[in-house]
Amino acid sequence: MHATTSPADDGGEPSPITVRALASVVPDAVCTGNAVVRRLSHDSRDVRGGDLFFALPGTHHDGHRFLDDAHRRGAVAAVVDHFVDLPVAQVLVPSVRRAIGPMAAAFYRHPADRMGMVGVTGTNGKTTVCSILRQCLEVAVVRAGQIGTVGSFFGTRALPATLTTPEATDLQRTLSQMAAGGTQVVAMEASSHGLDQHRVDGITFDIGVFTNLSREHLDHHGSMEGYFAAKASLLESHRCRFAVIGTDDEWGRRLAGTVAIPSRTVGRHRCSDVMITGVEDRGLGGIDVHLDGAFGPMRLRSPLIGAFNASNVATAYTAARHLGLDHEAAANGIAGAGPAPGRFELVDGGQPFLVVVDYAHTPDALGVALEAVRALATPLTGRVSLVLGARGGRDRGKRPLTGAVAATGADRVVLTADNPGDEPVSSTISDLWDGIPASDRDRVAVLPDRRSAIEHAISHASPGDVVLVVGRGHETTFRIGADVVALDDRAVAWEAARRWKAELCG
Repeated sequence: MHATTSPADDGGEPSPITVRALASVVPDAVCTGNAVVRRLSHDSRDVRGGDLFFALPGTHHDGHRFLDDAHRRGAVAAVVDHFVDLPVAQVLVPSVRRAIGPMAAAFYRHPADRMGMVGVTGTNGKTTVCSILRQCLEVAVVRAGQIGTVGSFFGTRALPATLTTPEATDLQRTLSQMAAGGTQVVAMEASSHGLDQHRVDGITFDIGVFTNLSREHLDHHGSMEGYFAAKASLLESHRCRFAVIGTDDEWGRRLAGTVAIPSRTVGRHRCSDVMITGVEDRGLGGIDVHLDGAFGPMRLRSPLIGAFNASNVATAYTAARHLGLDHEAAANGIAGAGPAPGRFELVDGGQPFLVVVDYAHTPDALGVALEAVRALATPLTGRVSLVLGARGGRDRGKRPLTGAVAATGADRVVLTADNPGDEPVSSTISDLWDGIPASDRDRVAVLPDRRSAIEHAISHASPGDVVLVVGRGHETTFRIGADVVALDDRAVAWEAARRWKAELCG
């Protein structure tokens, strides 16, 4: 593990550097003019005097359209894929996307090289694995940081998240702050978008973790093969030194058979290097995970709820051991590692039934979450109610699949909105509805307003039931068209549960 920091790096912007010096890290870059760069930006609205602006191509807009605005705001230079008529220094590159990572890393003096780096990719489990690993390291008195969906954490600092994997300029700035603060190891989520869009270029990971793969983001990647290729790119030899690969699905087993770097496999599959041989589900008390293989037979005790977390526990343990922690330190860390925000998080308003808020937003993740809450409901009499929506503008093909899983796993379903963005709520709900068999639709209520949907599910619950609210987890804002409103599923659920108890007690 690397532990050195640069005395000159105080966590703010680094010392100014010339455009030509930054351009030298990109093959085939051509410079016109030169300037001293004091800061980097990829968003023209964020530009300040002395900035180098990256004209990134976007899903809906090309960053070159905003060069005039960036110049007016004080940009002294721009990275472009074609020269423009502006009185600023310009760096012409074959791809701005491919240039931003290495140039940002160079501007911040390669902070990742001064720390141990663990990148975690996969459809499900990224946040939980990073959270467990960070807590394991902290128990072992290793200064650890975390970057991902729920934010960035290091020392006493917590920064809000905008993307699961931040854009390269933001990512390298955060890594610079972490290194300056004495962080020794960073556990970060590497999303398929982040990998495909080269946000992590310029970073060499000591460990790359692949958790699993199931349908998600096909609106961006086009196919499961494209999605898999983006995820698998984390473990390429130029980007990563060692791999920890989950083998609970065919994609992980396929990756394990082709990866060119040293690796260790983890999972229930009999050929796994670290094999999960059993899971004891202690209900609300957590789980005990039994392992055998590379580290010998053992039992790990975790407070995380749900047998599905066994893979997350085993994966984090394996990564911790490869980072140099001994068994006692890693096991103690796991024993004290609670859930990440919004990941199977219990909401207690004093009600005589369980309310769980979770981030599950894929068919597979929803299926395991429903299986877990079913085990927590009172046998025979306890019912499972589900509050479910679908993100606007995302992979529409998975919505009917998600609806079908909901109808199979829940006794009652409330369909609602989930960050619809620019897509009509009625469209997202209709796609979910299409996946629910006609024979099950009498168990489904439709309440487009999400707050009302959560309140409805909780007000109709009985002792021994479980209400599961999925899709948003830790998120505290909600976008409808151009409006962003405050909405925290956990807060809404807590208020509704308190009202349920108050009405009962009269």
